[in-house]
Amino acid sequence: MVQRTQYMNKLIKMKDEKIIKVITGIRRCGKSTLLTMFQQYLKQNGVSESQIVSVNFEDIAFEHLLEYHKLYEYVTGRLVKGKTTYVFLDEIQNVPEFQRAVDSLYIKEGVDIYITGSNAWMLSGDLATLLSGRYIEINMLPLSFAEYYEMKGGEKREAFTAFYQNGAFPQAASIADEEVRNDYVRGVYNTVLLKDIVARKKISDVELLESVTRFLFNNIGNIVSSNKIADSLTSYGRKTTSITVENYVSALMDAYILYKAPRYDVKGKQHLKSLEKYYVSDISLRHLVLGSRNRDIGRILENIVYLELVRRGYAVRVGKIGEMEIDFVAIKGGKKEYYQVAASVLDPATFEREFAPLLKIKDHYPKFVLTMDDLPSGTEGVRQMNILDFLLG
Repeated sequence: MVQRTQYMNKLIKMKDEKIIKVITGIRRCGKSTLLTMFQQYLKQNGVSESQIVSVNFEDIAFEHLLEYHKLYEYVTGRLVKGKTTYVFLDEIQNVPEFQRAVDSLYIKEGVDIYITGSNAWMLSGDLATLLSGRYIEINMLPLSFAEYYEMKGGEKREAFTAFYQNGAFPQAASIADEEVRNDYVRGVYNTVLLKDIVARKKISDVELLESVTRFLFNNIGNIVSSNKIADSLTSYGRKTTSITVENYVSALMDAYILYKAPRYDVKGKQHLKSLEKYYVSDISLRHLVLGSRNRDIGRILENIVYLELVRRGYAVRVGKIGEMEIDFVAIKGGKKEYYQVAASVLDPATFEREFAPLLKIKDHYPKFVLTMDDLPSGTEGVRQMNILDFLLG
């Protein structure tokens, strides 16, 4: 079992704080396993078994608790008087009006609540109103390369090739047989689309949803808009509107299958409201939908770097300086870092193209060009760095 140190540290830091910890992320990214590991940590640090109440709503054994009154009664009947009881509610979105039970548990003394969910709808509407200011979200992604390498070991480049080809869903990473692994990823993809999106959003045109998904997967790293997607699909015989596309894209993001990087004007220091880039939460989903031959190394590397910056807590934007584009402006704590991503810059023309936007920036924040080259260099304050070193750093 890979120790998800980054997420574990967050939970440990927030332990016993009077706030609901909400762990979100795409299905099978490791949320349930994280709860299990944290419960083990609690037991190793003086918390008794009786102080832990754990319910997984994907387990039929807890089907009778899918009504919020019964859930509340079940948990309150197990609270330990005079001590903190740690309550874990996994895939809570399966319980209609679960927020009522959670809110009632929250106001009790000696209750520390941890919940997980596989879509963003659980953090909207009534929940946002009822629990406003009472919860903090920890968004979880599949394995980072550092976590994947911790599990696989071996030679770094070979491990990265496997990571690049197979993706990083924790369970899939442990499956050696390619056909079985692909079937697993297909199961995740179908569940997200059919259960988390189609059923919940009551989408009737599943084929159109799949077309929008395919388009976005094929255009990771490209600036797109709802109008552009609608026009492109219409030209291929899938007539639709930008409003429908916008709703479908929003649903894909709510299910954590896609993440968005808005644009940012570096010179004007302001966010731009139109056009953005999208990235897939795990590259294996893109391989599944587009086929294993459609592996544009530059865009896939860009996707991997984007996810890593998000894991590290950055707000990630697509930079614009004049007519030039910077792959990522990573913002955290009022400070910035700038990143360009390319497979290689050994070709002089490519070197010029990747370094030029960063050289136009006149502030003193760190600037990086990330590549797969073995002999990285740099120029005029812009540092070239090997992607593997960045991911493991």
